Formats: sequence, C-alpha cells, structure tokens
Amino acid sequence: MLYAGIGWSETGFEVQVIDDQEEPAFPAEKFAPGRIRDLIGYLRGLPRTPVVVVESTNGVLDGRLMAAGIEVHRADPAVLPARPVFGSVPAADLARVGRRNLRALTKLERARGTQTGREDELEAGFAGNEPAAGELAAQGRWFGHGSRERRQVALTFDDGPQPPYTDLVLDILERYGVPATFFCVGTYAKAHPESLARMAEQGHAIGNHTWSHPFLPELTRPQLIEQIERTGDAIAEASGSKTTLFRPPYGLCSPEVVGWLGELDLTTVLWDVAPDDWMMPGTDFISRLVLDGARSGSVVLLHDSGGDRTQTVGSLPQMIEGLLEREFRFVAVDDLSTAE
Repeated sequence: MLYAGIGWSETGFEVQVIDDQEEPAFPAEKFAPGRIRDLIGYLRGLPRTPVVVVESTNGVLDGRLMAAGIEVHRADPAVLPARPVFGSVPAADLARVGRRNLRALTKLERARGTQTGREDELEAGFAGNEPAAGELAAQGRWFGHGSRERRQVALTFDDGPQPPYTDLVLDILERYGVPATFFCVGTYAKAHPESLARMAEQGHAIGNHTWSHPFLPELTRPQLIEQIERTGDAIAEASGSKTTLFRPPYGLCSPEVVGWLGELDLTTVLWDVAPDDWMMPGTDFISRLVLDGARSGSVVLLHDSGGDRTQTVGSLPQMIEGLLEREFRFVAVDDLSTAE
C-alpha cells in the first residue's frame, strides 16, 4: 500500500508518498494552490492510488480529493508532532502517521466532510460559545441574521474562489443585479486574485474565511492570528481594500477563540439558512430549502469552492427569482440591518 501525506504552507501544497517500509516511493511533489487538478491527477496517475492523510488545519482539499475517488484520512493533533505557527506538519510526517497507525485516524466521508466524526463536538461547541459570543453580539460584532423587521436577505458564498464556479456565480449575480458576500480562504485568494478583483468591481463584499480552513478550536492564538492576518493581506492585495468581516470555518469557535476574535477588529458573520449545497443534494433541493427557510434578515450559506459546485450555480436563478417574487431585497452582509 502507498500512503501520501499532504502538507500545506503559504506557497501551496507538498505531497510525499511512502511505501510500507516508510521509504519515499517517489520524490516529494509541490503544487501551487491554483493547481489542485494537477495534484489530484498526480495521485490518480500513480501505479497505485495512495491513501491520503491530511491534518485538521487543511480543510480545502478533502472534498475535491474524495470526489475524485481518493481515500482521505484526517490526522488530529494527538497523533502528530507540533505544528508551526503557520503551515501544517511536514507531508512526510503525515504519511508516516498513516502508515503506522491508520486506525487512529478518521476516515473522511464525502457526505460528512472534513469534520467527519466530530458532529457531537461541533454541536457542543455551538452551544458553549453562546455566553462569549453574546458579548460580541451586543456590540454588533457577531450575528447570524439581520433584523426580522426588514425584508432583506444576504447571499453568502464560502471557501473560494475556485474557477470556474466563482466566475459562474458572479455571472449570475451580475445578470440579476444582486449583491452578495464572498468569504474567501487565503490560499485561493492568493492563487486567484482576479476573482476577488471582479467581486470588488461588481460591488460585492469580501470576507475573511482563514487561510486553510482549519478547525479553529485546535489552534493557538498565534496560529489563529497568522491565519486571519495573512488572509486579510491577500484579500486587500487582490481587491484593493481591507475587510473586517470574518466567518469561522464550520461556524465553530471555542469560547477561547471567541475571546481572541473579540480582541481583533472583526465582525463575525454566521448564518440562519444552510441548504448544505456542498453535499450536492440536487439543484432543486438547494433552491427549495433556501426559499422555504428564508425570513426577513436571513443570511444564506452557500459555497463556490470545495468541489463540484455545478448544483449551487444551477440553483441560483430559481433561488434569486423566488426571493424577488417574495419582495426580498438582496444586500451584502455589511449592509444588512441588524437593528430590530
């Protein structure tokens, strides 16, 4: 069997494949963030497709890998050496952990995503955040929806940009004259600055969604700061302006992370309508769930990256037309009134 560790850094991804003797089966390969198809093609082109190991700070690859039929396992900090302040543990270490103790890792499921097996922890985390998040909410710096008294709705898109889906989303929004908010990950913002420039030119808001889509409760404060600041720099460089909008990956923070966010000049934006489009449940299902769930002030969570987003793109016209028929007005989240 072959085992491939995929590590990440500011410049992209490194893949190291080892054999059962923990020897390199092939030289390490590096891929820029804009070359994910090449990375997948490399793994699929090996004599045997390896089992892939990623760590919990790398939440931008697993969906696309699994869609390509590649088995992916998540290695959590308990079985890994210490991470640097920015970046993952080395790819070779990830591969060796897979070789030595694959059963200690979590095999990811496409329909459950990067946090497979952590669903109970995620639910507990949402509940545990309420006291700390409530303080920020009172300051207008934490919200999941706007005023229920105003017939506004905000469409938001996470995890991009990813060609061609981000461009297709922008085409549709431009056709209908609808503003939206894109919460971008830094690694793709750096790889596709032209997409962010177009978002800004069309009048959309751009938010910070961290650099590598990590599981925030496992980060130290310096690691969190690096994720946010480097992403903010990439967004500002590509779009020409800074952002104070932030969305935590998976919407999850520990109370400690909420406290760290409170020290920063950020407004955390969650959501109240989520059709789980990343699971690819069908174009009609996505649009119908949004239309059924939207209320005055709703923030709708969609995705323009992380895998095949054809269904999300296909659902948008029906979704937009249906909301317009109900006399909703589309706004970016920074224009969403949160006052009752």
